[in-house]
Amino acid sequence: MHSLTKWSPEMDNRLRHLRGAGESWDAIAAMMGLTRWTTIERGRRLGARRPPPAPQPVGEDPNRPPLPAGHPLTWGLLTDGTLLDGAPYPYPVFTR
Repeated sequence: MHSLTKWSPEMDNRLRHLRGAGESWDAIAAMMGLTRWTTIERGRRLGARRPPPAPQPVGEDPNRPPLPAGHPLTWGLLTDGTLLDGAPYPYPVFTR
């Protein structure tokens, strides 16, 4: 199938700019007065892509040594919102 839309260099540049600015295909289609699939197909042909997401800051050193068993951070991750929420480590049933 061939699209009936006549693409001009200005339309192509606008599509590239909007997609490069992070706009969704729905938003681009609405701004350009075209269907979503028409803009997606043209964007694919032009290689118009969203910029990659910004890297997330690292909260702690990924090379740190492992935390000991029962550390409040890891024990809390396991027990928060469960029946064990607030229970101290080690839970008595696990001691021998």
